[in-house]
Amino acid sequence: MKRFSKLFVVGLIALPTVALVVFGLFSKSPDSPAIWTCEIVNTFDHDRAAFTQGLVFEDGVLYEGTGLNGRSELRKVELQTGKVLQSHKLPDRFFGEGITIFEDRIIQLTYLSRVGFVYDKNTFEQLEEFKYPTEGWGLTHDGKHLIMSDGTPMIYFLDPQTFARVRKIMVLDQNTPIGWVNELEYIDGQIYANVWPGDRIARIDPETGQIIGWIDCEGLLTARDKNDEIDVFNGIAHDPATGRLFVTGKCWPKLFEIKLVPAR
Repeated sequence: MKRFSKLFVVGLIALPTVALVVFGLFSKSPDSPAIWTCEIVNTFDHDRAAFTQGLVFEDGVLYEGTGLNGRSELRKVELQTGKVLQSHKLPDRFFGEGITIFEDRIIQLTYLSRVGFVYDKNTFEQLEEFKYPTEGWGLTHDGKHLIMSDGTPMIYFLDPQTFARVRKIMVLDQNTPIGWVNELEYIDGQIYANVWPGDRIARIDPETGQIIGWIDCEGLLTARDKNDEIDVFNGIAHDPATGRLFVTGKCWPKLFEIKLVPAR
């Protein structure tokens, strides 16, 4: 999602129960989802100007989609240094959102324009564009379908060729719908999702929408790392070859490889 101020007051009024869950005020009954914390394994430089909306790791490099009108890009980034190896700038009228790599294509959403773009993975040449009926937030895939969020409790499964909706699920913490579902990553049969604007990642069952667990990532950035440009935690990437898990945030100076530690 966007700057912290946008939709915040409106969202708290419209979705009071959801807001309580996002801020960690939900009750912890015996049937509550599992909880993990995270341990930093490695720290890498990250471009402070990158308003991270989507993050993917493939073939040893990161692919990143950034947002804000006039600053939205698709990027290929060297993990070890944070150096931008390749980029494609979106027209200024588009606010870039989530990305995913499906076969030899990169697919990128936009926020309010209801337009997505398809690029050649190697050249970043735009191949086509497509439309969808909601806002665009997060994007990933399970090998068969694209998986898309729109800032509501709903997650949509799309045909990767036609972009038609195949099915949808509602994200639930027990019986409570969870709104503001943002950046997505499909990992080992689960959907990992940033939930705006907090520091938690939800682990979601893709069949039922139930949250299996929460990953608490609070405190990754130190006080020395922070400045006026720092925005919310956002961006999840997984290396299936090694199991490494990477996270960052909007305009964060660092990207972290983390290890999950069971807390409950």
